[in-house]
Amino acid sequence: MKKIKLGTSNIPVSNIALGCMRMGELSSSKAAVVMNQALELGIDFFDHADIYAGGKSEEIFAEAIGMNPSIREKMVLQTKTGIRKGYFDFSKEHIIGSVDKSLQRLKTDYIDVLLLHRPDTLVEPEEVAEAFATLKESGKVHHFGVSNHNPMQIELLKKYVEQDLIVNQLQFSIMHTGMIDTGLLVNMKHENGVDRDGSVLDYSRLHNITIQAWSPFQYGFFEGVFVDNDKFPELNNKLAEIGDKYNISKSAVAIAWILRHPAKIQPVVGTMNPERLSEIAKAAEVELTREEWYGIYLAAGNMLP
Repeated sequence: MKKIKLGTSNIPVSNIALGCMRMGELSSSKAAVVMNQALELGIDFFDHADIYAGGKSEEIFAEAIGMNPSIREKMVLQTKTGIRKGYFDFSKEHIIGSVDKSLQRLKTDYIDVLLLHRPDTLVEPEEVAEAFATLKESGKVHHFGVSNHNPMQIELLKKYVEQDLIVNQLQFSIMHTGMIDTGLLVNMKHENGVDRDGSVLDYSRLHNITIQAWSPFQYGFFEGVFVDNDKFPELNNKLAEIGDKYNISKSAVAIAWILRHPAKIQPVVGTMNPERLSEIAKAAEVELTREEWYGIYLAAGNMLP
């Protein structure tokens, strides 16, 4: 498994991450199989959030892996905070309290990376800065980032937060390409050329912020997967054609497409199927050509000027 460094940090991590949102649905024995398979494949980055299965995903993770110091040092753990039932909360009290609960559930003394999950329009960045400073000084959190934030929201936080924001987790897949479309359809009267995210892709590259792609197999907003979906025959034919060339699955091609971008985007795959995870991991060793990358982009229904 190839490695990348997260943002401005010196943390080497697998260029594919395992998202643990659905782990709360598994027994600890089944979860153990998934995690052991991930580690065997070289996937050492595990993404959590305090809201996943109401915290159960973090609990199952720690129980299944038999968390202890020797195991802990083999992995990089990321969790997220800020979403509460019916509202978002970036208050100092909530951020610190949420981290303490995640530490208890994960049975660890520290979180490698903490992300603010979704923008809180009532954010008081001074409070976020105080929370981050407290967590950093106590050793409970080593690095920080955001999720689903646009560049100006990040700039607002950076005005007050002393720590680098090294990650922005964003929805991105072959069928969710807004951050790319706007850069290709510059100065055109086309719906896909509308900049809805403040040029977040270029901003992230300029500021050394690693983009993590969530839902890399989804189309729409949790409407379903596009792989082997009859709604997208041209795309699936193209994925199959390229998959045959490299002897990998269509899902692996979809991940290889993300990995090919020079922004070094880290896909967060959420499968809890060990066999499928093994197939997807093969994407890390494949580098698509420019022609193949653009061919997939066009097969997904996108256009070039």
